[in-house]
Amino acid sequence: MGLRFIGKDPDSDNDHSPTVWLDEATGDLILQGWKITDVKTQAEIGVVPENETVIRFPVRMIPFVLEAHDGDGSGPGVQ
Repeated sequence: MGLRFIGKDPDSDNDHSPTVWLDEATGDLILQGWKITDVKTQAEIGVVPENETVIRFPVRMIPFVLEAHDGDGSGPGVQ
C-alpha cells in the first residue's frame, strides 16, 4: 500500500498531531485524530462495530482532505 503523506495539524504538538494520508492505490483517506473519550459524545454516537473506530478530527484540517482529493473528490483511485 503506497501512502502519500498529506499533512499534520499545524496547531498540534509534533507528537500528537491529527494527520491525513492518501492511499494512492484506492484513493481512500487514512486519518489520525483524537480518540473520543467523552461519555456524552460516545452516547450520542452509539455502538461502533469492532472493526471500526471514531475519531475527532479538527475542521481546520479540511484543506488537507481537499488537497488529497484535488478539491473536488476526483483524487487518485476515485472512480
